[in-house]
Amino acid sequence: MDGSIPSKKAAADPSTWRPQTRAVRGGQVRSNFDETSEALFLTSGYAYSSAEEAEATFKGESTHFQYSRFGNPTVSMFENRLAALEGAEACRATSTGMSAVFFSLLALLKAGDRVVAARQLFGSCHYIVAELLPKYGVESELVDAGDLAQWEKALSKPTQAVLFESPSNPMLDIVDVKAVCDLAHKAGARVVLDNAFATPILQRPLEFGADIVVHSATKYIDGQGRTLGGAVLGDRAFIVDKLQPIIRNTGPSLSPFNAWVLVKGLETLGLRVERHCANAARVADALAAHPAIGRVLYPGRKDHPQHALAMKQMSGAGGVVTFDLKAGKWAAFETLNRLKLVDISNNLGDAKSLVTHPATTTHMRIGAEERAKLGIGDGTVRISVGLEDADDIIADLVQALG
Repeated sequence: MDGSIPSKKAAADPSTWRPQTRAVRGGQVRSNFDETSEALFLTSGYAYSSAEEAEATFKGESTHFQYSRFGNPTVSMFENRLAALEGAEACRATSTGMSAVFFSLLALLKAGDRVVAARQLFGSCHYIVAELLPKYGVESELVDAGDLAQWEKALSKPTQAVLFESPSNPMLDIVDVKAVCDLAHKAGARVVLDNAFATPILQRPLEFGADIVVHSATKYIDGQGRTLGGAVLGDRAFIVDKLQPIIRNTGPSLSPFNAWVLVKGLETLGLRVERHCANAARVADALAAHPAIGRVLYPGRKDHPQHALAMKQMSGAGGVVTFDLKAGKWAAFETLNRLKLVDISNNLGDAKSLVTHPATTTHMRIGAEERAKLGIGDGTVRISVGLEDADDIIADLVQALG
């Protein structure tokens, strides 16, 4: 169901396009006005030329749009463009990244099923796996993301779903995607991988065996802190037969306006991610040289525990740097409070540099014991390195560190 109106110009073959071209042109549909910028269809419903066409649409025999909770031309453009960039057969957009994670799991699981997930998850993802799904009869088990022996043991019995992030939030743990996918498939599970930190510019998990990719489009895909959005990508059978009925009937739909913002965000994603990576690498090196810092985690640095694996799976190290202040929480708070350029915010992927203290924000509710297992200390700080001049970012961090 795409409701496409053919362009008067002969269509190019998208299969021959390289990633940056797909990010700019993928999924583009023009109306009869032949606009160059993608149209924004702010409509909840659609009119039919006849009662017969309405019937055919409700029967699924027509590609005519039916209702914007089910599908919308602007939302379809975003879905098709992201699918082309990620190398997926199909995509469904959702209202937020968390709804993408939750509904992808809901489409795979039922009472009596089992999910195995990496312990290194974003706080809300951790809640879904550890607390929410078990309430509805789904068995869950958490393992250390980088320990293949733990994955192998957990996946030695039948499992229906596997969930992990790579890199993880906030400690930037790297999962051996192919190895875990192989183990998961032997257990009968389908793998859901959160690719929000890497984006499809730096990592394409489907090529390593992942079955389903989820995104918080709120982050780098938008890239300017303007809107919320999420996406689930995978094979057409899963997206159309398993996921779409849930989205259709429960309503975690992406608004057309937000979809339009995200379509435009994809056009510059490659350029922005390149700059994020370059700036983050410089910030990581500067922090590592500062005497107040006990540890710096950045996959692009050779001292990252999984540097070789990260560079095998990713074409760049990303825009997030995590570091520990030796003096703990008071020093972290003092540093954040002295920042003049960098903003304190729990969001990431913005054009502006943003810093947060995970133990008291994004990972507060998982508890001190679980944070300790993840390596999140009272002195841990996560910075999403923005698009400002790297020298200005570094200067602000240095003065704040005292």
